[in-house]
Amino acid sequence: MKISYGWVIVAVGALMTCVGMGSMFSLAVFLQPISADTGWSRTGVSTAMTIDFLAMGAAAFVWGSLSDRYGTRVVVLSGAILLGLGLIAASQATSLLAFQLLFGIAIGVAVGSFYAPMMAAASGWIENNRSLAVALVSAGMGVAPLTVAPFARWLITAYDWRTAMLIIGVTALVLLVPASFLVRQPPAAPAPTPGIGVAPVAMPDAHRLTAGQAMGTTAFIAIALTHFACCAAHSGPIFHMVAYAVGCGLPAMTAVTVYSVAGFSGLIGRLALGMTADRIGAKPTLVAGLFVQALGAGAYVLVADRGEFYSLSVIFGIAYGGVMPLYAILIRDYFGQRLMGTLFGAVSTVASLGMAAGPVVGGMIFDNFASYRWLHLGSLAIGLGAVAIALTVRPVRQARMAMA
Repeated sequence: MKISYGWVIVAVGALMTCVGMGSMFSLAVFLQPISADTGWSRTGVSTAMTIDFLAMGAAAFVWGSLSDRYGTRVVVLSGAILLGLGLIAASQATSLLAFQLLFGIAIGVAVGSFYAPMMAAASGWIENNRSLAVALVSAGMGVAPLTVAPFARWLITAYDWRTAMLIIGVTALVLLVPASFLVRQPPAAPAPTPGIGVAPVAMPDAHRLTAGQAMGTTAFIAIALTHFACCAAHSGPIFHMVAYAVGCGLPAMTAVTVYSVAGFSGLIGRLALGMTADRIGAKPTLVAGLFVQALGAGAYVLVADRGEFYSLSVIFGIAYGGVMPLYAILIRDYFGQRLMGTLFGAVSTVASLGMAAGPVVGGMIFDNFASYRWLHLGSLAIGLGAVAIALTVRPVRQARMAMA
């Protein structure tokens, strides 16, 4: 029963990350239509995404702590309602500031309720193949560009951007509110029963730490900084991918399919790197994925035609998608399940600062240079920095011995 219902939790988590992240990242598809219809600059519209990531990061820590204390169901239900209402309200915004606040704060806070709490819940339900289970929850993010993004583009073409965003908001309510009631807390791990020749299993030292103590370890700091640099490296190229492809001469719908291919490849990457991490460990898998991600981000300065865009999007998507669930695995492996929501929420908060930088910096680069060249070269440099930081990640006990 535990195993079978654990996979229900995984499926619900994947749905929530798909709809939540998909709705937020759909702003990449809305970027040009909103700017053309309202006259708002790309920097201005992109700032809404930056606010999204800041709000999501701040909320992730709070939501994660609340899920540890009160349960995951009430957290994701609240997020589902806020997501739908936020999209509906943002679709009616008549000023740039109102749009930035509505789409940025409401959507960001809502999406923060899904990712960290559901990743924590999945890791608690699934004992074997834990990396795969967490990867599948995160895979919802990879499915989003294949579903929400084309759906948004179709709605914009058939109606207008305001109607499209309103419909997505209603759809989010219809899908996620009922799904929230399927969420259950993971069962408590059974205590070992000593018997003849059987010694009690001691809890690792790091699993006994308080949240404050855990956040002060070099292991936690290194994981958080790696996630920050990782997200700072890929957020700009992802968010501006559609606009960049259009600027290189691709038709709007083709540019969206390039974005979708990257998302689908991210789904493959999550599954492939998740299974790899179950075999060889999360850290070496993470380092390899980060290196490929950095090279992929920089390589966008070299592409021009449709075939090159598709090919690079496959490589880049596998890399950036594949590394995302590995941070949760590292937190679970190093610190245990007891504070998983709080600690992964804190890591997600730091990572969201990196995600927040990409959209607005990319918009500023384009508005000032009429080119995304420096965005992609900067992403290459930051991505290599993420590799360097990841190499310093060590288990807590080893870190303590090194400091002693």
